Amino acid sequence: MRNVIYAINITLDGCCDHAKTHGGDEILEHYTQLLREVDLFVYGRKTYQLMVPYWPEVAKDPSQTKPSIEFAREFDSHNKIVFSRSLDSAEVQKEDRNTRIVRGDLRDEILKLKQQPGKNILTGGVDIPSQLTELGLVDEYRVVVQPIVAGEGRRLFDRVSLPERLNLKLVESKILKSGCDALRYLKQ
Repeated sequence: MRNVIYAINITLDGCCDHAKTHGGDEILEHYTQLLREVDLFVYGRKTYQLMVPYWPEVAKDPSQTKPSIEFAREFDSHNKIVFSRSLDSAEVQKEDRNTRIVRGDLRDEILKLKQQPGKNILTGGVDIPSQLTELGLVDEYRVVVQPIVAGEGRRLFDRVSLPERLNLKLVESKILKSGCDALRYLKQ
């Protein structure tokens, strides 16, 4: 069975707003390794529209850094499923042929995907992963904690309502040169 992995950057105070965190080549290298473990992305409309067309354009731009290009090419090569009630398939970028818009039930669709052969499934952003967490469908959490106190912005899981506490087991922690801590948790 395939696992669903939720990956996100957060600040020390839990802010997950992409505009409040910083990237850099080291973080791109970290996430490029993660992308090699998966073969499908699951996003909501907002996250999809942040990622596409940005990364496909980076993949074609030789002036970008090597880690940016490697991440972008890996990202662009993967299949994507976007859960959206408002996005029309015609709005998917023409060069992004590996994307499918789904309007159906999130739980049912993810359960089907988990049963299919293939590598793991990666989700990112906030809304869809929060719903998947509430449904108990996230198997692994990959969180890069950045040494920043944002002081404002959306907080990770601040809108999640769980029927009971979710226990996780820390199985890996890697401190990056930038001071970020890349954490890997498994659902217990």
